[in-house]
Amino acid sequence: MNQSLAQAPLEKVALKRIWAFFLPLGLSASLVTISHVIINSTLSRAADPERIITAYAIAMSLLTITERPAVLLRQTCSALVRDKQSFKSMFAVAQIVFISITAMGLIISYTPIGVFIFQTLFGVTPDRVGDVVDVYRILMFVSLFSGLRCLYHGVIISHFRTKWLTIGMAIRLAVMYALSLYFIHRGVDSSTIGAVIFLAGMIIEAAVSFLEGRLLVRKMPEKLDYHNVQTKRHVFSFYRPLLFSSFISVWIGPSINAMLGKTWDAQLSISSFAIAASIVMLVSSFFSYFHQIVINFYRIDPAAVRKFTLMLGFVPVMLLSLLAFTPVGLLFLEYVIGVQGRLLEESVRVLQAFTLFALVMPWLDVLNGLVFVKGETKVIFWSQICNLCFTLLTLVLLITLSPQWNGTIGAWAQSIGMAAEIVLVALALGIIKLGPIRLRSRRG
Repeated sequence: MNQSLAQAPLEKVALKRIWAFFLPLGLSASLVTISHVIINSTLSRAADPERIITAYAIAMSLLTITERPAVLLRQTCSALVRDKQSFKSMFAVAQIVFISITAMGLIISYTPIGVFIFQTLFGVTPDRVGDVVDVYRILMFVSLFSGLRCLYHGVIISHFRTKWLTIGMAIRLAVMYALSLYFIHRGVDSSTIGAVIFLAGMIIEAAVSFLEGRLLVRKMPEKLDYHNVQTKRHVFSFYRPLLFSSFISVWIGPSINAMLGKTWDAQLSISSFAIAASIVMLVSSFFSYFHQIVINFYRIDPAAVRKFTLMLGFVPVMLLSLLAFTPVGLLFLEYVIGVQGRLLEESVRVLQAFTLFALVMPWLDVLNGLVFVKGETKVIFWSQICNLCFTLLTLVLLITLSPQWNGTIGAWAQSIGMAAEIVLVALALGIIKLGPIRLRSRRG
């Protein structure tokens, strides 16, 4: 795939230009968490909030899996689309993705397969499975609009118009909050209300992305001489390994939760891990778009990219260390999150074990950006297998040797899995001085 990526002429890039590109991306990633806060706070006003929130949460758990093919369109489009010809090829692939996820959603929503999945894989009781299916029947359309949003996000990002991601997210949150107030005033009586709020927000964000993205597509040149992405085959060769890798990565979270159930105090382990993981994501989400900096600037000015990422790459681990190893974390957990007692103490221990994760995550994102630039996305497929294998190995070893570690076992497993992943990616790129390794795909 190397030959299919554009080779733009080199130029000097000012750091303020990268800041202007990156800041809206980081803000939009951070604002995503507010969407779920709005929905959960709305559903919590129901007469039976535990039942309603549970049904919505289970349906959302499946959505995170079925939505993955749509979300991957963002990275693929931002890396490959530079002219109208490459966009046409990208859009043809996107249409196949849209049709596939819609068909999958209809099968899950309207055939016994959906009931089987929720009862068997998610443990939903027969008397509650109907509520979960009703929620998913609405959420399935979230995948479709999310895919449309991500497709045009890719165009917007590659044109350095990232402020539109923040604008779209801000309008989405405003609409979701207005709907939340309406349903609270009317009365919250169903889990589907959460799905309606989420879908409305996603439609709005997709519409903003579509309107801006279409304008940019119309301004693209018909065909760039130095850009060789012309057919669906070029796009698929880039997209397919990402798709396969996503099907592997979705097993990491469920595997950790399942194994934490075998610790000395399963309930404490799972709850403390969930609390700590949410804080880690809150701290690191702002820095989750480093790969886009590499995709869009590395071929222009590699030195500027290195300088920018070195300037910010250690911020997540410093922030997490502040929460994990100083009284600031105790105060934050107790007075902001509302955690108390032994759950508070255990959550702090889990945060400490997540320090390695916070250290590695930004640099793995940077290296994955280099993988995208080189077009060698099959590396990510193998790195996800490596991550999963080391995560499972660490879980088994620590559960066997030290089950009293409780929730910290999950944090160490996820951290070591990511550390193994970054080593493999570095080897594949030839950054570690053993020479680049060659990861063969079926197509070679």
